Amino acid sequence: MYRRSVLKGSLVATTVFARTVAQENVAAVEMTDALSRSFSKPIFIATWPFGKAACEKSRSELSNGANLLDSVERGINVVELDESISSVGLGGLPNADGVVQLDASFMDGATQKSGAVAALEGFANPISVARRVMEKTKHAMLAGEDAALFAKREGFESRDLLTPKARQAWQLWRQKQATAEKSHDTIALLGLASDEHLVGGCSTSGLAFKMPGRVGDSPIIGAGLYVDGEVGAAGATGVGENILRYCASFLIVEFMRQGLAPTAACEAAIRRIAAGDRRKPEELSVNFVAINKAGQVGAAGTDAEFRCAIVDANRSIIVRPTRVS
Repeated sequence: MYRRSVLKGSLVATTVFARTVAQENVAAVEMTDALSRSFSKPIFIATWPFGKAACEKSRSELSNGANLLDSVERGINVVELDESISSVGLGGLPNADGVVQLDASFMDGATQKSGAVAALEGFANPISVARRVMEKTKHAMLAGEDAALFAKREGFESRDLLTPKARQAWQLWRQKQATAEKSHDTIALLGLASDEHLVGGCSTSGLAFKMPGRVGDSPIIGAGLYVDGEVGAAGATGVGENILRYCASFLIVEFMRQGLAPTAACEAAIRRIAAGDRRKPEELSVNFVAINKAGQVGAAGTDAEFRCAIVDANRSIIVRPTRVS
């Protein structure tokens, strides 16, 4: 969590842990039913404290005349371009071969159209490429070299994504062959406009030092992200394999369709995963944010360190979600 990962046997562990302590001490309010119902549209909710800057950017863009699609995309861009965040975009830690491969998905609740990219190399804003897939192609996902070729044809600037800090971490990991645990933080950002338009995006560099070509839940529509304009939206962060095998974000939206509040829907999905895996929730590392069409927000997770950010017209706060154990 928050790259809280214990990168065993390397100096990275010390650096990561020190940064994490500071981040975990960010003041957070507890998620309650009253709080979840207290926000005014437009509303943005995102995973992790670093999602706060993204939500604030989305709010600013919307208030300055941008549409919700642009606002959500540009909010996520803020995190993707922040080199200090080692789990998304430019600062993302590489795979086992030292290559940064990025995943992202984007979905518009008004049309149910979506776009995604997987194992994208050389482009720092995969969320923008994913949106372009949604708007410029008949497809829902592009992957690998062909996703990069598409990004290049669409005019996106390619660059070396392996920052000196990430390269050093990879070299230390390779020397020690350390095990990266719980290094899978993702930004999932959901936006609800005053006219009840819903849009969501999800972006990540995936598990640190992963097997090349590994793809988690983030670019999979219905797993790491799902948006239904008539019901609500949900996004995920955690161990992608545990999330995608249950189509967890889609499941949360379906629970909301059945009448559950967003937090209750997130909790129900976690319990469904735990039952299916025959494991305790705390062994799963799955965490979710959700919002319904009425503007009620929610979040729940299995990780004690999980936090989310919520921003509306009047507030910008970090929230400690319900923990399922």
